[in-house]
Amino acid sequence: MTLFDRIFAGRQQQKSGFVLALGGGGGRGLAHLGVLEVLEEHHLKPDVIVGSSIGALFGAMYAVNPDARMVIRRAEEILASDLFNSIELPVLDEEEDDSWLSRLALAAKQTLLYTKAATDTSLADTNALVDIAFGFCGGDSFADAKIPLFVTAVQFPGGECKLFSIDSGVKLPCAIAASMAIPGVFDPVLIGGRKYVDGGVASELPSKEARMVARPDQLVVAVNVGSRPRPDEEPANVYGMLDWSSEIKSLYLRRYSKEYADVVIEPLVSFTQWHDFSNPEQEIDRGRQAAYEQMPRLIEMLGRK
Repeated sequence: MTLFDRIFAGRQQQKSGFVLALGGGGGRGLAHLGVLEVLEEHHLKPDVIVGSSIGALFGAMYAVNPDARMVIRRAEEILASDLFNSIELPVLDEEEDDSWLSRLALAAKQTLLYTKAATDTSLADTNALVDIAFGFCGGDSFADAKIPLFVTAVQFPGGECKLFSIDSGVKLPCAIAASMAIPGVFDPVLIGGRKYVDGGVASELPSKEARMVARPDQLVVAVNVGSRPRPDEEPANVYGMLDWSSEIKSLYLRRYSKEYADVVIEPLVSFTQWHDFSNPEQEIDRGRQAAYEQMPRLIEMLGRK
């Protein structure tokens, strides 16, 4: 019997709980908060949370304080804070007005960005990322989590996928910062003498990892907030082509990862840019809508009424 045969055979049995896999996606990950709120409305709380990148951040917030509305309020407060806005995320395609001054300023900014990209390994302040993780998660240790929590990261430069947990002896905010350290944007995060980068590099949708930690009587519920290229827009330069190819590769890897999940919730956020945190309520509501659509199936699989 193959791995997938065993997985599908196990799904035929009624389940008593579920492991929640929260994927990476930057600003699109705000939809996770809406999903958590709807699960809570239906009196469904995960037995375990596995998070990658932004999914690790919001998953940790909820694991430490399992109150979705309070987590949403806290997230909105931090997104509006000077601490969060101190991180200057690199953006190449900003919309400016057509004045010569705006175009000149944008050209100068992009020239500096290209120069830094060619001479350094990161573009943003990694220390600020660690501070953000401390500010968001509300706990210092995995032991502070009321819901067992697993966080993905990728060892640098070897590329092995690491699953941090209470058994790892790692501070929770450091594990979260490592899981969010997008290569090329942030420097790798040093933990226990080893360097780690964004868990989404190896596992953007950590449903396989969720399956690994789930018991036979537990479902895996995955929330996919990954991107996809717009079918009506072609890249305008080399950087755009590289970004397009990365998106396509990620799209197909997530399709593979979804095979490990019993229920997949997919908010309509795929065209939101990863660096865009400007409309939190819109993204959160998209998470709510997608979760509502999957609630009947999830409740049935759990044998709830």
